[in-house]
Amino acid sequence: MRRSILGRVFLLAIVASALRAQPNPAQPGPPPILVKIRDDVYVVQNQANTGADLQFYGGNATILLSNDGVVLIDSKSEREHDDLVAKVKSLSDKPLKYVILTHNHGDHTGGAAGLKAMGATLVISAADRDNMARGNQTPVADFGYVGEAQLTVGGKRADLHQFRGHTRGDTVVYLPAQRVIVLGDLLTTAETIPPIVNYADGGSWSDWALTMDQIARMDFDTVIPGHGPVVTKSEFLQLRSKMLAIMERVRGLNRERKTQEEIQQTLVKEFNWGLGGAAGNIPGMIVELR
Repeated sequence: MRRSILGRVFLLAIVASALRAQPNPAQPGPPPILVKIRDDVYVVQNQANTGADLQFYGGNATILLSNDGVVLIDSKSEREHDDLVAKVKSLSDKPLKYVILTHNHGDHTGGAAGLKAMGATLVISAADRDNMARGNQTPVADFGYVGEAQLTVGGKRADLHQFRGHTRGDTVVYLPAQRVIVLGDLLTTAETIPPIVNYADGGSWSDWALTMDQIARMDFDTVIPGHGPVVTKSEFLQLRSKMLAIMERVRGLNRERKTQEEIQQTLVKEFNWGLGGAAGNIPGMIVELR
């Protein structure tokens, strides 16, 4: 219970810190838009990608269309339910069959209850299903898988891979026919919402690096992050290299016995990373990356 409470406090601190960085923290940007990735793949993406957007709208949601039904990856926030459903219905009159949750955080699971009430089945890794239960989230996902799983709806295949990084059980969804991969918060592409790990929910930068190595070897062209615009594989590799460089810099500064403040100042100066939500990661990184 203590860990789940810490996880919620940690996430709220990230949101609050990001909101304080905005000129008018109470106001989100314009509403999310539909972005076409393939003829059968769309993203419901926030436009401003600020902390206020995260709080009001949630993270990115990916729509996979088939002749037999719709698969949704992440569910945005509870308040976005009507808009999300309307966007799905603007693309297909087929039923929403599955909602795959990339991880247990509320900006990705907040809309899950309303979608379950419509008849959708909720799927998440077993590890993050445990996180949901510990955090008293309702509803807890219907199914939790371990390692790998596969969904096929109307001939459209989605491969699920469980990794550790942002949490102890992040789900990466690979759409092989479309050459698209959905990473949840293992990757963010908006500088206003920096990539972080959630230590309270079992995240680890060391395992994040191993996860990124495995993902980099997969065959895809397009990457859908948890927050921010869609990127190419080349851009994904650049963002990965930046975070690996940050981790190595922390290790080096640790060896030099620099203080937390000195480490943060260096990371901000050299990488423009370490403020807002990322600042809360630095104490854990100092311990982990010795």
